[in-house]
Amino acid sequence: MAIDTDFMPLTVFEEYADDYDQWFVDNRDVYLDELKRVRQAIGDIPSPALEIGVGSGRFAKPLGIRYGIDPSRALGLMAKDRGIEVIRAVGEAVPMKPGIIRMVVMITVLCFLKKPEEAFREVHRILMHEGKLLVACIEKGGIIAERYQARPDKGRFLSHARFYEHDEVIRMITGTGFDITSIDCRLGFCILTFHRRDKI
Repeated sequence: MAIDTDFMPLTVFEEYADDYDQWFVDNRDVYLDELKRVRQAIGDIPSPALEIGVGSGRFAKPLGIRYGIDPSRALGLMAKDRGIEVIRAVGEAVPMKPGIIRMVVMITVLCFLKKPEEAFREVHRILMHEGKLLVACIEKGGIIAERYQARPDKGRFLSHARFYEHDEVIRMITGTGFDITSIDCRLGFCILTFHRRDKI
């Protein structure tokens, strides 16, 4: 499948894929805390589930998510090594049939989307009736955003990111056909869950 270069993230994810993945090892406590919070928000993972922006599979694997989408070839190969079936694509153009996924997870990917509303419309399209969406994002002006941007290991990635306040995210997603079901915002890391409405 050809990937629209207008949506293609910066090559930093290709050039520094190993550094990206190593962060989860070097910051194990932070990673495990985020993973725990995501798991608590999701509960039991319905199948089939998809992670958009699967990266190296560090969340999909322990959460039991079998399918992932990511534009980075290097990170996608890492996710495949962790047992994830990866499609090289972007969230704004998901190469899947309508209504075939029960849950979509997006963890720290919203800030890299050039056209987030298009991505959420795509999520709405591929989800089944009353399908679930989880979005975990770094909040604009939060402690985590400031801390990460000051560090070279995260800063090289997040310097290209666009952050939002959580109420902006909620308006954006509810405006594309979802109802909010839970909010968990702590230290500027927000985990939001939604149900799909039949109509946008």
